[in-house]
Amino acid sequence: MPKMKTNKAVSKKVRITKTRKVMRRKTNQNHFNAKETGQEGRNKRRDVRLFKADEKNVLNALPYN
Repeated sequence: MPKMKTNKAVSKKVRITKTRKVMRRKTNQNHFNAKETGQEGRNKRRDVRLFKADEKNVLNALPYN
């Protein structure tokens, strides 16, 4: 049986933790950030967890994680 292919687009957008949670980058942090408070800016630097319903689709696209 041949090796399965990893979906490279998905693998660049998410990372998988040790406990199989799928983490993604928080949105709205490209520009227009000067008007935000410091707390908003710090919170945007954190990764957020993907919805549980979407995690199953992502884990199928990344067979070797």
